[in-house]
Amino acid sequence: MENLRIAEKIEKIHTESPDKGYRRIRDDLERYHNIKVNDKRVLRICRKKDIKSTIKYANKGCTRQAANPQFIAENLLNREFSADAPNQKWLTDVTEFKYYTGMEKHKVYLSAILDLYDRRIVSYVIRDSNNNALVFDTFDIAISNNPDAHPLCHSDRGFQYTNRLFHTKLEAAGMTQSMSRVAKCIDNGPMEGFWGILKRERYYGKRFTDRETLVKMIEDYIDYYNNKRLQRNLGILTPMEKHEIYLQAA
Repeated sequence: MENLRIAEKIEKIHTESPDKGYRRIRDDLERYHNIKVNDKRVLRICRKKDIKSTIKYANKGCTRQAANPQFIAENLLNREFSADAPNQKWLTDVTEFKYYTGMEKHKVYLSAILDLYDRRIVSYVIRDSNNNALVFDTFDIAISNNPDAHPLCHSDRGFQYTNRLFHTKLEAAGMTQSMSRVAKCIDNGPMEGFWGILKRERYYGKRFTDRETLVKMIEDYIDYYNNKRLQRNLGILTPMEKHEIYLQAA
């Protein structure tokens, strides 16, 4: 009877969020349904009910390397993907999404900054063009919302990040710039990981037929990710819960 009760909740979670695997389902059961069970039990029930998370897809990205980079920074981050406090280390990147009007394909670009301490999305901008303004405005928002932040800022070698004006902008904000090595996507791994999570859970397998629906999906997902999506590497907390706990203790 207990397994049937748990199975009913599992099916409800899966129906609402088919992207969730058994580990995330277990975390939701404990946090939101007050059902404390271990991973193995949830996995057994999922297998019995033939419940599986959506298929993982490879993120192809959309980085455009600069033909003549004006500034190249060393890889100071050096794959040290942890931080002791918010605003110590920021990662950033740009990715693309497609939508269709009839047979015509269109693109929108998402630029975002991720904090390595709490994995929250610090700021983001969605535009129709992948240009300098897309990235520069993302940082203007982050700096405006975090005026006392002076993090190490890591990116790949996309043309916006190797622009001398971008380096000047970071220096003026008291930031230190770091860049991935050539053809080493893992150097910016957690940022690439966020793109994969977003697209796997809300984008892949769907066909968007207008810009407004696509943009709303991205905006809603980032809000969900920051405020509702539990992460085990944060202690089964959301990014903003992790962030707020630090601020309260400081």
